[in-house]
Amino acid sequence: MSTPAIAVNEVTVHYGPVVALDRASFTLEPGRICGLIGMNGSGKSTLFKAIMGMAAPDFGTVAINGESTASARRAGILGYVPQSEDVDWDFPLSVREVVMMGRYGHMGPLRLRKRADREAVDEALERVELTEYADRQIGQLSGGQKKRAFVARGIAQGATILLLDEPFAGVDKRTEATITSLLRELAAAGATVLVSTHDLHALPDLADEAILLMRRVLLQGDPQEILQPENLALAFGLDVLNAGAAT
Repeated sequence: MSTPAIAVNEVTVHYGPVVALDRASFTLEPGRICGLIGMNGSGKSTLFKAIMGMAAPDFGTVAINGESTASARRAGILGYVPQSEDVDWDFPLSVREVVMMGRYGHMGPLRLRKRADREAVDEALERVELTEYADRQIGQLSGGQKKRAFVARGIAQGATILLLDEPFAGVDKRTEATITSLLRELAAAGATVLVSTHDLHALPDLADEAILLMRRVLLQGDPQEILQPENLALAFGLDVLNAGAAT
Protein backbone atom coordinates (compact mmCIF):
# COMPACT_ATOMS: atom_id res chain seq x y z
CA MET A 1 0.00 0.00 0.00
CA SER A 2 1.39 3.42 -0.99
CA THR A 3 2.21 6.10 1.55
CA PRO A 4 -0.45 8.84 1.58
CA ALA A 5 0.61 12.26 0.36
CA ILE A 6 -1.22 13.79 3.34
CA ALA A 7 -2.20 11.91 6.49
CA VAL A 8 -4.06 13.85 9.19
CA ASN A 9 -4.76 11.81 12.31
CA GLU A 10 -6.98 13.00 15.17
CA VAL A 11 -5.73 16.58 14.84
CA THR A 12 -7.15 18.92 17.48
CA VAL A 13 -6.40 22.65 17.59
CA HIS A 14 -7.61 25.20 20.14
CA TYR A 15 -7.46 28.99 20.02
CA GLY A 16 -7.77 29.68 23.72
CA PRO A 17 -11.06 28.08 24.78
CA VAL A 18 -12.31 27.82 21.19
CA VAL A 19 -12.04 24.43 19.47
CA ALA A 20 -11.01 25.09 15.85
CA LEU A 21 -10.41 21.43 14.94
CA ASP A 22 -11.69 18.43 16.88
CA ARG A 23 -9.98 15.09 16.11
CA ALA A 24 -9.92 15.72 12.36
CA SER A 25 -8.68 12.69 10.39
CA PHE A 26 -8.27 11.92 6.68
CA THR A 27 -5.73 10.79 4.09
CA LEU A 28 -5.08 11.92 0.53
CA GLU A 29 -3.30 9.88 -2.10
CA PRO A 30 -0.82 11.33 -4.65
CA GLY A 31 -2.21 12.72 -7.88
CA ARG A 32 -5.63 13.62 -6.47
CA ILE A 33 -7.56 16.87 -6.14
CA CYS A 34 -9.67 17.07 -3.01
CA GLY A 35 -12.22 19.80 -2.40
CA LEU A 36 -12.59 20.95 1.20
CA ILE A 37 -16.02 22.33 2.01
CA GLY A 38 -17.65 23.65 5.14
CA MET A 39 -19.15 26.76 6.70
CA ASN A 40 -17.10 29.77 7.66
CA GLY A 41 -15.60 28.89 11.03
CA SER A 42 -15.62 25.16 10.32
CA GLY A 43 -11.83 24.97 10.62
CA LYS A 44 -10.74 24.94 6.98
CA SER A 45 -8.02 27.59 7.32
CA THR A 46 -6.84 26.07 10.60
CA LEU A 47 -6.57 22.70 8.89
CA PHE A 48 -4.38 24.21 6.17
CA LYS A 49 -2.17 25.84 8.79
CA ALA A 50 -1.86 22.57 10.71
CA ILE A 51 -0.80 20.76 7.53
CA MET A 52 1.71 23.53 6.78
CA GLY A 53 3.09 23.38 10.32
CA MET A 54 1.92 26.95 10.99
CA ALA A 55 -0.52 25.87 13.73
CA ALA A 56 0.72 23.27 16.19
CA PRO A 57 -1.92 20.67 17.06
CA ASP A 58 -2.77 20.23 20.74
CA PHE A 59 -3.30 16.59 19.88
CA GLY A 60 -2.86 14.37 16.85
CA THR A 61 -0.37 14.23 14.00
CA VAL A 62 0.16 15.35 10.42
CA ALA A 63 2.42 13.45 8.02
CA ILE A 64 3.46 14.51 4.53
CA ASN A 65 4.64 11.58 2.40
CA GLY A 66 5.20 9.79 5.71
CA GLU A 67 7.43 12.56 7.05
CA SER A 68 6.92 15.51 9.39
CA THR A 69 5.57 18.83 8.12
CA ALA A 70 8.90 20.45 9.03
CA SER A 71 10.77 17.99 6.81
CA ALA A 72 8.30 18.55 3.98
CA ARG A 73 8.69 22.31 4.17
CA ARG A 74 12.49 22.09 4.18
CA ALA A 75 12.30 19.87 1.12
CA GLY A 76 10.03 22.33 -0.67
CA ILE A 77 7.28 19.75 -1.06
CA LEU A 78 4.48 21.95 0.30
CA GLY A 79 3.04 24.91 -1.60
CA TYR A 80 0.43 27.20 -0.03
CA VAL A 81 -1.98 29.72 -1.57
CA PRO A 82 -3.40 31.69 1.38
CA GLN A 83 -6.63 33.66 1.61
CA SER A 84 -6.28 37.20 0.31
CA GLU A 85 -6.75 38.77 3.74
CA ASP A 86 -3.69 36.91 5.02
CA VAL A 87 -1.36 38.77 2.62
CA ASP A 88 0.13 42.28 2.90
CA TRP A 89 -0.58 43.51 -0.62
CA ASP A 90 1.16 46.84 0.05
CA PHE A 91 4.55 45.18 0.51
CA PRO A 92 6.90 46.50 -2.24
CA LEU A 93 7.40 43.25 -4.13
CA SER A 94 6.86 42.65 -7.83
CA VAL A 95 4.93 39.65 -9.10
CA ARG A 96 8.22 38.13 -10.28
CA GLU A 97 9.74 38.52 -6.80
CA VAL A 98 6.72 36.87 -5.16
CA VAL A 99 7.05 33.90 -7.51
CA MET A 100 10.83 33.84 -6.98
CA MET A 101 10.17 33.29 -3.26
CA GLY A 102 9.19 29.77 -4.23
CA ARG A 103 12.78 29.19 -5.30
CA TYR A 104 14.35 30.15 -1.97
CA GLY A 105 14.65 26.52 -0.90
CA HIS A 106 16.73 25.82 -4.01
CA MET A 107 19.17 28.67 -3.25
CA GLY A 108 21.97 28.92 -0.76
CA PRO A 109 21.89 31.13 2.34
CA LEU A 110 22.76 34.20 0.26
CA ARG A 111 19.83 33.48 -2.08
CA LEU A 112 21.88 33.96 -5.21
CA ARG A 113 19.65 33.42 -8.21
CA LYS A 114 20.87 30.98 -10.82
CA ARG A 115 19.71 30.54 -14.36
CA ALA A 116 17.55 27.58 -13.32
CA ASP A 117 15.73 29.78 -10.80
CA ARG A 118 14.98 32.48 -13.36
CA GLU A 119 13.81 29.91 -15.90
CA ALA A 120 11.54 28.22 -13.34
CA VAL A 121 9.95 31.57 -12.48
CA ASP A 122 9.48 32.51 -16.15
CA GLU A 123 7.86 29.16 -16.89
CA ALA A 124 5.56 29.41 -13.87
CA LEU A 125 4.47 32.94 -14.84
CA GLU A 126 3.73 31.75 -18.35
CA ARG A 127 1.65 28.82 -17.11
CA VAL A 128 -0.60 31.11 -15.06
CA GLU A 129 -0.72 33.74 -17.85
CA LEU A 130 1.00 36.50 -15.85
CA THR A 131 4.15 37.06 -17.90
CA GLU A 132 3.13 40.57 -18.94
CA TYR A 133 2.51 41.50 -15.30
CA ALA A 134 5.82 40.14 -13.96
CA ASP A 135 7.28 43.52 -12.99
CA ARG A 136 4.09 44.99 -11.55
CA GLN A 137 3.77 45.44 -7.78
CA ILE A 138 1.79 42.47 -6.45
CA GLY A 139 -0.92 44.64 -4.88
CA GLN A 140 -1.75 46.20 -8.25
CA LEU A 141 -3.10 42.95 -9.63
CA SER A 142 -6.75 41.99 -9.70
CA GLY A 143 -8.04 39.44 -7.20
CA GLY A 144 -7.81 36.57 -9.65
CA GLN A 145 -4.33 37.58 -10.80
CA LYS A 146 -3.12 37.63 -7.21
CA LYS A 147 -4.35 34.06 -6.71
CA ARG A 148 -2.61 32.97 -9.90
CA ALA A 149 0.63 34.60 -8.73
CA PHE A 150 0.65 32.42 -5.62
CA VAL A 151 -0.15 29.33 -7.66
CA ALA A 152 2.85 30.27 -9.80
CA ARG A 153 4.98 30.48 -6.67
CA GLY A 154 4.08 26.87 -5.84
CA ILE A 155 4.85 25.76 -9.40
CA ALA A 156 8.23 27.52 -9.40
CA GLN A 157 8.96 25.93 -6.05
CA GLY A 158 8.39 22.48 -7.51
CA ALA A 159 5.84 21.67 -4.79
CA THR A 160 4.18 18.27 -5.14
CA ILE A 161 1.49 19.06 -2.58
CA LEU A 162 -0.51 22.25 -3.04
CA LEU A 163 -2.89 23.73 -0.48
CA LEU A 164 -5.23 26.44 -1.76
CA ASP A 165 -7.41 28.33 0.73
CA GLU A 166 -10.42 29.80 -1.12
CA PRO A 167 -8.61 30.43 -4.43
CA PHE A 168 -11.88 31.15 -6.23
CA ALA A 169 -13.19 33.79 -3.82
CA GLY A 170 -13.76 37.05 -5.65
CA VAL A 171 -12.45 35.86 -9.02
CA ASP A 172 -14.23 35.82 -12.37
CA LYS A 173 -15.25 32.66 -14.20
CA ARG A 174 -12.34 32.88 -16.63
CA THR A 175 -9.81 32.96 -13.80
CA GLU A 176 -11.63 30.12 -12.03
CA ALA A 177 -11.48 28.04 -15.20
CA THR A 178 -7.78 28.87 -15.68
CA ILE A 179 -6.90 27.83 -12.13
CA THR A 180 -9.04 24.68 -12.35
CA SER A 181 -7.41 23.63 -15.63
CA LEU A 182 -3.95 24.24 -14.19
CA LEU A 183 -4.70 22.23 -11.05
CA ARG A 184 -5.95 19.34 -13.20
CA GLU A 185 -2.67 19.44 -15.16
CA LEU A 186 -0.62 19.41 -11.96
CA ALA A 187 -2.61 16.50 -10.51
CA ALA A 188 -2.23 14.54 -13.77
CA ALA A 189 1.54 15.00 -13.35
CA GLY A 190 1.37 13.52 -9.84
CA ALA A 191 0.74 16.52 -7.57
CA THR A 192 -1.71 16.32 -4.67
CA VAL A 193 -4.08 19.27 -4.32
CA LEU A 194 -6.27 20.22 -1.36
CA VAL A 195 -8.49 23.20 -2.15
CA SER A 196 -11.18 24.84 -0.04
CA THR A 197 -14.09 26.33 -1.93
CA HIS A 198 -17.58 27.69 -1.47
CA ASP A 199 -18.44 27.10 -5.14
CA LEU A 200 -20.26 23.82 -4.65
CA HIS A 201 -21.71 23.77 -8.17
CA ALA A 202 -18.19 23.67 -9.68
CA LEU A 203 -16.89 21.07 -7.24
CA PRO A 204 -17.51 17.95 -9.39
CA ASP A 205 -15.56 19.48 -12.30
CA LEU A 206 -12.72 20.49 -10.00
CA ALA A 207 -12.19 17.63 -7.58
CA ASP A 208 -11.71 13.86 -7.61
CA GLU A 209 -13.01 13.69 -4.06
CA ALA A 210 -14.33 15.99 -1.36
CA ILE A 211 -14.15 16.41 2.40
CA LEU A 212 -17.02 17.82 4.43
CA LEU A 213 -15.62 19.60 7.48
CA MET A 214 -17.27 20.89 10.64
CA ARG A 215 -14.29 21.06 12.99
CA ARG A 216 -13.94 17.35 12.34
CA VAL A 217 -14.15 15.41 9.07
CA LEU A 218 -17.80 14.46 8.70
CA LEU A 219 -17.50 12.76 5.32
CA GLN A 220 -14.93 12.06 2.61
CA GLY A 221 -15.77 10.65 -0.79
CA ASP A 222 -17.02 11.30 -4.30
CA PRO A 223 -18.03 14.96 -4.76
CA GLN A 224 -21.46 14.08 -6.13
CA GLU A 225 -22.18 11.97 -3.06
CA ILE A 226 -20.88 14.61 -0.64
CA LEU A 227 -23.09 17.22 -2.34
CA GLN A 228 -26.31 15.35 -1.62
CA PRO A 229 -28.55 17.70 0.42
CA GLU A 230 -28.81 15.33 3.35
CA ASN A 231 -25.01 15.26 3.58
CA LEU A 232 -24.56 19.02 3.22
CA ALA A 233 -27.13 19.50 5.97
CA LEU A 234 -24.68 17.85 8.38
CA ALA A 235 -22.33 20.81 8.03
CA PHE A 236 -24.44 23.66 6.67
CA GLY A 237 -27.71 23.15 8.50
CA LEU A 238 -31.23 22.18 7.57
CA ASP A 239 -31.67 25.17 5.24
CA VAL A 240 -29.71 23.23 2.64
CA LEU A 241 -32.54 20.73 2.36
CA ASN A 242 -34.81 23.54 1.24
CA ALA A 243 -32.34 25.49 -0.88
CA GLY A 244 -30.69 22.49 -2.54
CA ALA A 245 -27.31 24.22 -2.29
CA ALA A 246 -25.10 26.18 0.06
CA THR A 247 -22.73 29.07 -0.29
